[in-house]
Amino acid sequence: MRCLCYVVDGCGIQFDRFVDSEFLHLIFSALSHTNRFVRESAFQLLASLVKCNPSDGAARPSAITHGRELSHALGKGLADNWSQVRLAASVATREFLLGLKDEERAEHFSELLPKMCLNRYYVAEGVRLYSQESWRLLTHEHGKDLVKKHITETVDYYIEQTVSDNHAVREAACACIAELGSKIDASSVQPHVLRLLQALLTCFRDESWPVRDAACIACGNFVKCFADHCKPLMEELYPLFFGSLSDGIPSVRQGAAVALTNVVEAYGEKELEFVLGKAADGIPKVKEQKELSTKHGDLDASPATFGVVKRARDNDLELHSNQQVYSCGSLAPKLKRGGGCMHADYKKPTEPWEIADGYIDLLGELSRLPSASQRIAALLPAVADATNSHHYTHHYTFLETVWKQLPRMAKGTGKRPFKRHVELFFPSLFYSLDCEVPLTSSAAVDCLVALKELLGEAIFRGRIEQFDPRMISKLANVFSL
Repeated sequence: MRCLCYVVDGCGIQFDRFVDSEFLHLIFSALSHTNRFVRESAFQLLASLVKCNPSDGAARPSAITHGRELSHALGKGLADNWSQVRLAASVATREFLLGLKDEERAEHFSELLPKMCLNRYYVAEGVRLYSQESWRLLTHEHGKDLVKKHITETVDYYIEQTVSDNHAVREAACACIAELGSKIDASSVQPHVLRLLQALLTCFRDESWPVRDAACIACGNFVKCFADHCKPLMEELYPLFFGSLSDGIPSVRQGAAVALTNVVEAYGEKELEFVLGKAADGIPKVKEQKELSTKHGDLDASPATFGVVKRARDNDLELHSNQQVYSCGSLAPKLKRGGGCMHADYKKPTEPWEIADGYIDLLGELSRLPSASQRIAALLPAVADATNSHHYTHHYTFLETVWKQLPRMAKGTGKRPFKRHVELFFPSLFYSLDCEVPLTSSAAVDCLVALKELLGEAIFRGRIEQFDPRMISKLANVFSL
């Protein structure tokens, strides 16, 4: 087939008279071949066949005559399990659509547009970047209008992909659903909100943490944009949000903090009081943290691969014989549904410091809401007290989170209320400044600089001298006072 590609490219438009249904069906059979290299070569041949005529930029007659068959075949390639095949299909799709006039191109959007849209968020960088460029070339900055026009097909495809057999596609589908809620007119998305939310709830329980993270953020977006539609589901969503807020993966905790802030924005004072009440209970739990991390039964202690926690028997040959094969580095086999982030057999038990860490992220996000400023100021002593617990292994990670979020809390609560509590943080700030963990030490430096800019140099210097005059000389390497 690669030899035939060169023949087609060399003959140009003259080869078009040999393209008939029998010839195309032969190529289409190769597009479904079990070997990914055969499928990739077939799509490369298809790209050569549909390439526009270089003399006038018009599509080959065969591309118009057999357009429906071609778009269906290209659609299958855009959803292939292997990223190399998906990229080859993306190249062929761009060549096919660019050669068509606008009215001819529109006939194929219902088949190809949803798949092209999802690939803009695909995990493989080559596919993602190429798809984003194709989107710009083909939609001419009218992408939102095209999605609105084909909203039913787009929603159906996104929901279908949330139960795909590989986690990368499920993650991309959640990101695309979040995009629908935030970028497309509410009137177009409203009829599909409940279906989309049910799909996100399934992904929220996924065993792959990037999928859970994407689903969490997407649910937060939907609650903010469609508060009335989401209200009946909050009883189901709240345990998932708070479960993610104490997840063992830092980015999942951060995503849950963003989502819960969207919930507070959507529903107001009552939800703010509820969420901050949970924070008041959760932050002191850091004192309950044991000195050493617990062992986790049959879970492997090595770092997670593909965003999935690894079981101890994952290297057993019997578990990996005669199974479905996926693209190395970009795709992973789908884990069983119905378990996920709340499934005790797979997710490691949450540790108390992780609970407190998640609530620190939440306070940082809530600080941008004026209605939360006074309540967050009241929680600052509890936050400062939590930073004084240094008996456990991961306390440096917790301190790093606090120093990243403290400037946001200070800015949100206001200069005057924060000044009353700033000295409470000095012991742990200077402790972090001297520690040998670069990320924690760097976060402490950035925090000190931000607090100095917020409070003013004179006030900040006075508070430090009042706390311990010796600290002034220690800060000489950080900034001049």
